Amino acid sequence: MNPLLVEGLSDAVGFVGGALAAFWLAKLAGFDLMTPGYGNESLVAIVAVGLGGGIGLQVARRWRRALNNKGN
Repeated sequence: MNPLLVEGLSDAVGFVGGALAAFWLAKLAGFDLMTPGYGNESLVAIVAVGLGGGIGLQVARRWRRALNNKGN
């Protein structure tokens, strides 16, 4: 499989997975992203989703790097 395709797909899955996990954790903690307006509740949820997406992306990249190092 094309290495760029693998990189793009793994980055996308990591980002979306992390963002969704953070969304549900924020919702479980009582912070709703879909609250009307930009109140504190909504802003905390937006920050959580952004951080979750970034963390998921970094996890996917470290996982991919570990697989590449294991194969060499």
